[in-house]
Amino acid sequence: MSVRSNDTAIDEIVASCNGDLRGAVRALLLINEHLEAELAKLYAAAADRSLAERGTSVLH
Repeated sequence: MSVRSNDTAIDEIVASCNGDLRGAVRALLLINEHLEAELAKLYAAAADRSLAERGTSVLH
């Protein structure tokens, strides 16, 4: 992603919050929290699948 596209994305995010920088940061933080929670679920699902593929002898 280029610097120009980053600037454009930032401008669009701020504009979507009616120019409120604090609101834009708040929105980005909420989105980030959501993505982190989703990623944690995916990691957990991958770990569960890995354990299931190894069988029950993983701890022995």
